[in-house]
Amino acid sequence: MALVGVICEYNPFHNGHAKQLRMIRERCGSETAIICLMSGNYVQRGAPALFDKSLRAHAALLGGADLVLELPLTYSLRSAEGFADGGVEILSPLGCDALCFGAEHGDPGAFLRTAGALLQPEFQTALREELQLGDSFAAARARALARDCDASLLEEPNDILGVEYCKALLRRQSNMQPLVLKREGAYHAERFDAENPSAGLLRERILQGGEWRTGVPEKAAAFYETAATHTLAAGERALLARLRTLTENEFAALPFGAEGLWRKLLYACRSEQNVEAILNAVKSKRYAMTRVRRMLMCAFLGLTEAVLNAPAPYVRVLGFRERGRALLRKARADGLQLLNSGESFPDPAFSELERRAGDLYPLFALQPPFFCGAERARRNLCVTED
Repeated sequence: MALVGVICEYNPFHNGHAKQLRMIRERCGSETAIICLMSGNYVQRGAPALFDKSLRAHAALLGGADLVLELPLTYSLRSAEGFADGGVEILSPLGCDALCFGAEHGDPGAFLRTAGALLQPEFQTALREELQLGDSFAAARARALARDCDASLLEEPNDILGVEYCKALLRRQSNMQPLVLKREGAYHAERFDAENPSAGLLRERILQGGEWRTGVPEKAAAFYETAATHTLAAGERALLARLRTLTENEFAALPFGAEGLWRKLLYACRSEQNVEAILNAVKSKRYAMTRVRRMLMCAFLGLTEAVLNAPAPYVRVLGFRERGRALLRKARADGLQLLNSGESFPDPAFSELERRAGDLYPLFALQPPFFCGAERARRNLCVTED
């Protein structure tokens, strides 16, 4: 039986994600087991997830996943490179044969070649030279790579993340092989495609109205309709309350604050009137909006650079089907730290971070009540229906 891992956010789980899980079994066999390592209630672009993680995990299990694990909070809020590396770190010891991801291009060899070039020492020298010109990291990296290699895989969002996955596979000498599925539909689509929806456009339609139900599996649509939705804007007052009370030392300790960016953020938080104004005051040609959003979210949750970059002591289980239950038993027998939802851990620091993040997440909800204590009450999902 093949075992395939997927690193994901499912924000929210939609028809394109369900298609990916079907295609994995078409490629690898109908008995293939699929482990989905999914971001929790905060996602990599520095925002709260639209729906609670348990609801998104349930949708994934109904859509074909066998086991859904939670990508730890400190991995979910890293850069694309850290996000990918953290996922590979967790999935590799679970014995996955392949890491599956969707991308604009479908040649795994091209991804491995590009990833290998980015790991070469001479590339780092070229990158430093390009960064001195003052452009964004993404633009400087593409130019540095283009000196000696085809840089076409650094142009589209899913391709870029695919390259980061392959970098992590090579760096960690993982036994997983890249399984690349060509993504249909546009990442930033302006027109709604129900078969291959853009997650961003789907979130917009769910929040603002318009047809969205045809873009998600029928069973998922049934509980999306009644679920609380969460946005960064809904939690603005909570964010501002935290940002306006941070000390200079706390700003200096934030992740992504190199080259004095933390000081620029400090000045913006102490002078601007709302979150949008803070973001616009700090972002620039060199520093992308997503980086600044991640800084804000880390500040809100109390994540320092040291905490964000430290290895997570365990991984939470969000849910499973029967085949996933067997995978859990084997992983635990092999000594892997996979904790049930709500289960405590001997080292309390990371558990306390999870509890705090869980209690703050409802403050981003558009609809009251704003529950507290969800992490302690949460339990694993066991799905038996197909």
